[in-house]
Amino acid sequence: MRALMKCALACLLAACGGGDAEGSCGPASGRVAEVLDGDTVVLESGERVRYLLADAPERTSAGGDCFGPEAHAFNRGLVEGRRVALTYGEACEDRFGRLLAYVSVEGREVNTLLVERGHACVLHVPPAGRSRRAEFQALEAQARLARRGVWGACAPVPCQR
Repeated sequence: MRALMKCALACLLAACGGGDAEGSCGPASGRVAEVLDGDTVVLESGERVRYLLADAPERTSAGGDCFGPEAHAFNRGLVEGRRVALTYGEACEDRFGRLLAYVSVEGREVNTLLVERGHACVLHVPPAGRSRRAEFQALEAQARLARRGVWGACAPVPCQR
């Protein structure tokens, strides 16, 4: 009976997305070793993490995208060398093998800050981020109306492909 209860509890935790400290997709936290651009970081453990629902302009394309260096600098200032918490959505990885996560530092979610301040547009690649898509679209609409970040600096906006 005790084994059956343990099994039932383990199944319940797995169904609710809880249980192990690592989570179902990857680490629950890590220290950021490198900030690749406005929406991707590398943890000290080697995992590459792509922010869910945020698409920042590229800084590495030929000449770089408009606002790419600013998005990179903003992200870098928030997370580089710092311990971050990772929360996963409906999909664990993108087609490039990067972990897909909501990244928080000191209780502030970086994904929402990027979109809210106009350093990134919303990027929804189903099923990743489905549960929070409307929230991020509302943040983007507010940034667009206020002409924050890319919305005031770039024509055309590079992350609106």
